[in-house]
Amino acid sequence: QLNQGKQAMVYSRLARRLRALGLTRFKDYRALLDDPENDEIIACINAITTNLTRFFRESHHFDHLRDEVLPKAAQGSLAGNGKRRFRLWSAGCSTGEEAYSMAMTVAEFVKTPAAWDMRILATDLDTQVLATASAGLYPKKALDTVSAAQRKRWFARPPDSPRFKVEDDAKDSFNIDSRVRNLIAFKQLNLLEGWPMKGPFDAIFCRNVMIYFDRETQKTLVDRFADLLKPDGFLYLGHSESLFRVTDRFHHLGQTIHQRTR
Repeated sequence: QLNQGKQAMVYSRLARRLRALGLTRFKDYRALLDDPENDEIIACINAITTNLTRFFRESHHFDHLRDEVLPKAAQGSLAGNGKRRFRLWSAGCSTGEEAYSMAMTVAEFVKTPAAWDMRILATDLDTQVLATASAGLYPKKALDTVSAAQRKRWFARPPDSPRFKVEDDAKDSFNIDSRVRNLIAFKQLNLLEGWPMKGPFDAIFCRNVMIYFDRETQKTLVDRFADLLKPDGFLYLGHSESLFRVTDRFHHLGQTIHQRTR
């Protein structure tokens, strides 16, 4: 949903695309978007998508995941393979900090990984941020919200190996440990189109995404989230988002944490 108040933002971001393409008129850029043989629409979406994120943003959500959701899963019944099945979804994962925060929280809770069937799905519409997320390489500054113990345990400087293409400006960067990275599958997904996954999920993080949708779209999206959650699963929203007059399928627990009731 882009109202008139977003016009300056859209102009600024798309003007960069025009300059990169050597175009001088938005009319010509529109023609490019309408060309079925051209995939500029992907770059257009990437340009106007906002991807503000950081590790352990709104830390109370990860506290709840650690203190409530994971212990509950640990006490649940075993799956057919004899393991405890646990599924999370980061819907709108941006450059990956949210999904990796989820994975670190899970990895620190689970003492015997072999006894669990754990997976985290992380999706976003923007292909550029997904590439960053998949690489798992972050500048030192990005680790400011990660505790010293977690930095020591889960991050390391990239090894001097040809498989890591580290640019000069990334020399002070750090890679996520493979024990965390291997828990996550990063995929491109448009939340308003078809979903290939079947669930059920123990919890879904969809934070600061619905603020960009109108009320009817929010209702549809939240209903689909409820269908994919376990009957008592959890939905985490952004600090400015609410389910008031959107759905009656969740109970609000406070601090933008919602539990499915039906």
